[in-house]
Amino acid sequence: MSATGKLGASRGERPIIEMRDIHLSYGGNVVLKGVDLEVQRGEVVVIVGPSGGGKSSLLRCANLLQRVDAGQILLEGDDITSGSFDENKIRQRVGMVFQHYYLFPHLTVLKNLTLAPRRVLKEPVDQAESRALDYLRKVGLAEKAEHYPDQLSGGQQQRVAIARALMMQPHVMLFDETTSALDPELVGEVLAVMKDLAKSGMTMLVVTHEMGFAREVGDRVVLMAGGNIVEQGPPSEVLDHPQHERTKQFLSRLKKH
Repeated sequence: MSATGKLGASRGERPIIEMRDIHLSYGGNVVLKGVDLEVQRGEVVVIVGPSGGGKSSLLRCANLLQRVDAGQILLEGDDITSGSFDENKIRQRVGMVFQHYYLFPHLTVLKNLTLAPRRVLKEPVDQAESRALDYLRKVGLAEKAEHYPDQLSGGQQQRVAIARALMMQPHVMLFDETTSALDPELVGEVLAVMKDLAKSGMTMLVVTHEMGFAREVGDRVVLMAGGNIVEQGPPSEVLDHPQHERTKQFLSRLKKH
């Protein structure tokens, strides 16, 4: 666990995210089968496992992109599954970056970043643009502020998407297979931005197949399969000394590819 996570836990500070007995189905397909997961403030939790195991669905439940069928999700102590919370306000607190970038093609990079802060937060143009340029510098793209998305590589577009999510000043960042659509040579530049974000103390919940990232950056690795959490613990324990047979099978298949 990160230093921030350890301090929070030692002071008795409650987890920033608490998922309790989460159930979810799509039609007759049961996707999540009573999942329990807590994330401490400042912790980087990396979720791995086979396709169809419920990883992305769990992430989408965390910011109400997907409503649970049963169970409870607490965000900083607030029960966001109670139905009384504005989804848009929850998503200001829980940012998300997807496999695809979803940038507005008709807007420049700068305008992609400032659109939501101006419309949702009512932030003045000058202030929003100043912050946007700061974030673009952090992701190494300050010189691309006036470019359009189709003038950027996939890796650059994904870094812009991360900067755009950070513009809402979220308390938690969710990453759903953020590098899986990228050419292999572009993966590293996006992971580098995510590593820097983790070092800054951001609470992160990351679904990925990048085991190197899980090992280097994760405070905890969670293995999901069949709609359940099968195993979790420090990266060195889960990845090097798995206890559950399902975890061993998953890691064995990864090594063959």
